[in-house]
Amino acid sequence: MRDKPECEARRSFLKSALVSTLGAALPGSVARADTFSRDHLQVWSCGGLAEAFMPANEAYEKRTGVKISYTGAFAAALGKSLLGSATTEVFGGRVLALAKKLRETGKMLYFKPLCFTSYVMVTPKGNPASIQDIRDMARPGVRVVLAPEASAPGGEAAQVLLKKAGILDGAMKNAVTLGTCVQRTMDDVISGKGDVSVVELRITRMPLFQGKTEVIPIPEEFFPPPPLTFTIGVMKDAKDRALADDFVNFITSPEGQIFFDRAGFIPALSDKGQELVEKLGVKDV
Repeated sequence: MRDKPECEARRSFLKSALVSTLGAALPGSVARADTFSRDHLQVWSCGGLAEAFMPANEAYEKRTGVKISYTGAFAAALGKSLLGSATTEVFGGRVLALAKKLRETGKMLYFKPLCFTSYVMVTPKGNPASIQDIRDMARPGVRVVLAPEASAPGGEAAQVLLKKAGILDGAMKNAVTLGTCVQRTMDDVISGKGDVSVVELRITRMPLFQGKTEVIPIPEEFFPPPPLTFTIGVMKDAKDRALADDFVNFITSPEGQIFFDRAGFIPALSDKGQELVEKLGVKDV
């Protein structure tokens, strides 16, 4: 269960987002496609953000009449492409260092904090192994499900988290599955092949998995910092700067941020998000 201050902060954020959403429906507050020189915008993001971006894009399309051409894919591959010859107009990326690199090389005009991820333990419904604490993953007899070979940062992040908690060796000894896909570990937990796994909270909010596991918090002190941060920025190849700016402003507004909250992220605009912005230094270079 979340602690009281975090719950109160979440309720405050949702209330402000609702007020903003209602306000956006009022006459005169909606930007239309004819305000811009183009009626479509190309947006790329790392695949982990897709569950939030897709409904957010749909809301923006309904609000403006602008068509969003969206691509969500493996973050490292998109980042490598954009640092090379590939182009897009708006990019939502994972890992602050990538956004800074895109800025330093002139590929990105600016970026803003978008959201943050967090990590939880998941168990089968009913929690048959009575998992209560991260250290329980090293308890003898507990069947651990991990995906150490999953594409970065998925597998690596979980390994770093377990190491910071001081239980990596014990958890690995208890592993009954060492897979290559974080989402497939969820199937093993849901089916009861394992007792516990570590995943991002966002994974538990996916329609395929929502409500099918028990979700147990992990202390933030064990989270590996680099994978926590997501940013959004306008690229130098934006064909209509005003349109790209408007989209980024929408996504980082209370109305846009609510989609990231629902998808299991910590919105940058929330109280907790603002704390992480300062703690992790998520600021344009």
